[in-house]
Amino acid sequence: MQILEGLKKGVITENPLFVQVLGTCPSLALTTSVENSLGMGVAFTAVLICSNLAISLLRKLVPRNIRIPSYIVVIASFVTLCEMIMNAFAPALYQALGIFIPLIVVNCVILGRAEAYAGLNPPLPSVMDGLVMGIGYTCAIALMATIREILGAGSFMGIPLFGPSFQPVLVMILPPGAFITLGFLFAGFASIKNRRAKAAKKGV
Repeated sequence: MQILEGLKKGVITENPLFVQVLGTCPSLALTTSVENSLGMGVAFTAVLICSNLAISLLRKLVPRNIRIPSYIVVIASFVTLCEMIMNAFAPALYQALGIFIPLIVVNCVILGRAEAYAGLNPPLPSVMDGLVMGIGYTCAIALMATIREILGAGSFMGIPLFGPSFQPVLVMILPPGAFITLGFLFAGFASIKNRRAKAAKKGV
């Protein structure tokens, strides 16, 4: 039951992208294809889980006045490891993600969870927090990529979905399409949040 509540928090009620509005740069740049977004999501989740675990284990040893530099060193170590593994075993994905892999180091979601959760809680809850937030972020960018790839290229994971008569909406795979998609998804999640708040008031 706690796992389901955690997933609900990470995917819906506290989604890092659509609710907390964190990590928007990769979501705008890498969501032209579902494959790229899933690759970034897996790398992001792995770094988030590992960094949350390490920071939680070290939380009592790191002085509060140097916690942010310490967190960045820990996160950068795991990002470098992730980058090397991806370059060795998935070079095509590594090339596609490019500069956005090392930029995971300064992703607001990872730094935010380190500061707000992992630095204050035991290892197991911190790992679970990293997992659910990573899944939430991955679902968010995968949803954006699905919409943009289907409308902008007429495909899903590179597989054509429509016949030759289909006219793709090319703007969806351009930068303006990212902002349009993100705006509509923001509106959708805000609407869900407002409805939940109204339902809670009626319940009271």
